[in-house]
Amino acid sequence: MSPISTKQRNRQKNVRKASRLPLWCWWLGGILVAVVYVFVFYYFFVGPTGFRWRAIYGDVTYPEGEGFEIQGIDISHYQGTIDWEALRNAMIQKAPVRFVIIKATEGSSMIDENFADNFYQAREYGFIRGAYHFYSTKSPARQQAYHFLEKVKLEEGDLPPVLDVEHKKPEQSTEEFQQDVLLWLHIVEDRYHVKPIIYTYYKFKEKYLSDKRFDAYPYWIAHYYVEKMEDKGEWKFWQHTDAGRLPGIKGYVDFNIYNGSYYDLKQLTIPRMEEGNGR
Repeated sequence: MSPISTKQRNRQKNVRKASRLPLWCWWLGGILVAVVYVFVFYYFFVGPTGFRWRAIYGDVTYPEGEGFEIQGIDISHYQGTIDWEALRNAMIQKAPVRFVIIKATEGSSMIDENFADNFYQAREYGFIRGAYHFYSTKSPARQQAYHFLEKVKLEEGDLPPVLDVEHKKPEQSTEEFQQDVLLWLHIVEDRYHVKPIIYTYYKFKEKYLSDKRFDAYPYWIAHYYVEKMEDKGEWKFWQHTDAGRLPGIKGYVDFNIYNGSYYDLKQLTIPRMEEGNGR
């Protein structure tokens, strides 16, 4: 019989020690593993903060009601290269796609790799276009605002600039967070002289943006797989699913509706910009 190595003896000692652990330690360890698993699953596949889940509650539902006929989408590099010729005549629930909102920038230095092409093509193919900035908790709001203004040149007929805000630093107070959001909005508004659109999801708005200082801004709210918008305030756009399918786009795309008529949507766009006003 071959002698037992030091490594094998140590392994046997560890096994004997583990077997002597109290029962409550085993229960506690199992509960902690289960909690971590549930948290990870919720965050990546269900939680609204990440928008990572794809139609796990069933087929895409389409809001119905008067004033919900104006359809649109939002896109970023995640949609890859888009066949705009195919998208030109795309329909959502027998209604044409009227507007396309495009990711432009993120934080104080990032720009979406497909923004320039998507932004150009959207106008070339007759869509009302818009551009959004994804708010980051890792850089100052002022720097983010000027980064957006440097990289994005909106024109007459485009939708107002959009601030996509979905996260707050845990250590930051709600008042401090709101001041940062308002700073971005005020800087960008000063350039274009229109109220920027605030994009967020329903629960985040209720928790962090339910302040009268934001009431003057148009809201674009993400609220999935519900028959009606639960937000009691005024809103302009409703992102009702992230699992839409359209010709010209590979994979999923977000579907949105505008809360009003096509005339109202046109009225929301940036008016003719006068020379010498800095815009």
